[in-house]
Amino acid sequence: MTQLKTATPFSSSPIQVGLVGTGYAATRRAEAFQEDDRAQLVAVVGHTPEKTAQFCQTYNVERCESWQKLVEDRRLEAIAIASINRDRGAIARSALEAGKHVIVEYPLSLDPAEASDLIELAKDRGKLLHIEHIELLGGLHQALRQALPAIGNIFYARYTTISSKHPAPRRWSYNHHLFGFPLSAALSRVHRFTDLFGTVASVSCQARFWDTSDGYYSACLCDAQLRFHNDLIADITYGKGDCFWRSERTFELHGDRGTLIFDTQQGTLIRGDETTPIEVGSRRGLFAKDTTLALDAIINGKPLYISPQASAYALKVADAARISAETGQTYEL
Repeated sequence: MTQLKTATPFSSSPIQVGLVGTGYAATRRAEAFQEDDRAQLVAVVGHTPEKTAQFCQTYNVERCESWQKLVEDRRLEAIAIASINRDRGAIARSALEAGKHVIVEYPLSLDPAEASDLIELAKDRGKLLHIEHIELLGGLHQALRQALPAIGNIFYARYTTISSKHPAPRRWSYNHHLFGFPLSAALSRVHRFTDLFGTVASVSCQARFWDTSDGYYSACLCDAQLRFHNDLIADITYGKGDCFWRSERTFELHGDRGTLIFDTQQGTLIRGDETTPIEVGSRRGLFAKDTTLALDAIINGKPLYISPQASAYALKVADAARISAETGQTYEL
């Protein structure tokens, strides 16, 4: 991983942080900052006035009128971004240009070219740009890594995440423009594969949306096939909404010496007639761990568990799936 070259020297004064967002990820960030005496959450900006006011009261922080004013606040040394996907690239750019470190939830941007530009901007300014990918820190991914050698040469993998929602919520994550293409927005589905198996040769994808009105939909389904340069074939299925009647989260990997199956948080190794359970660690506390590591990088220049380039590559693959779905053609990377 790339090490931050110009880390902030340690001092007794905590890093002053601004936060964009008041949803689930923002809440976990706020809790993590308050638990670490090396950081102080100073100001927050949100989309809904009432929810933002309650958030600020809960965490005893200032309310800012806009993210533009937040990034211009000279007191702040770092900006944490947990906003709607559409706006993250613009906020990150403004924060970096204002001389702030940036901690952002994936995806950094819905546009791979913009993501690459922001990575270069952070490098030029000597600032941390950390894109959260807590799936790499979670028990499932760690169990996967440990168990992979047991199944030999892997030739096929399948990852399915389906979320049944009745009724489907009318919120930004069900909006074409605010959420983005589902595999770009839910980038961890692609990134699990690129982290484990490297570069992708081609992508073929189909997508369907059950549109309602004003850019919203009640359900979506994306099915992508990735062919890696090592000849692995991987299928990714992502669906959510009211057309599904059963939720599912399954990860399967097939090798020439065995099969791994992870169903929700339960893992199993299958070799012939032998079935071995695999322990999967907890998903709790991952935002706190990610925040601690990001502060370590800012203060001490410690390398992080993921580089922004790795996240940007996964975004490039996800965008290739979008192009394939729109054109009906296999996309060669």
